Amino acid sequence: MITRGDILMLGLYSSVSGSLIGGLMLGIGMNLAAQGVNVGWLLMVPAAPCSAIIGWILAKRLAKQLKT
Repeated sequence: MITRGDILMLGLYSSVSGSLIGGLMLGIGMNLAAQGVNVGWLLMVPAAPCSAIIGWILAKRLAKQLKT
C-alpha cells in the first residue's frame, strides 16, 4: 500500500531532480546561445519536457507498486 510519505517523497524527488536537470540544460543552452553557438538551442528547447519526464518516470514506478 502506498502511504502519504511515499507520495511526499515522490514530489520531493521529482521536483529536486527535475529542476536540477532542467535548470542545468537551460543554463548551458542559454550560455551557448548567448555566445552565438546554435547548438545551445538544442539544449534550451527540451529543458522543460526533460525535467517533467523525470517526475513521470518516478510516478510510473510508484504506480507499479500500487498494482502489486
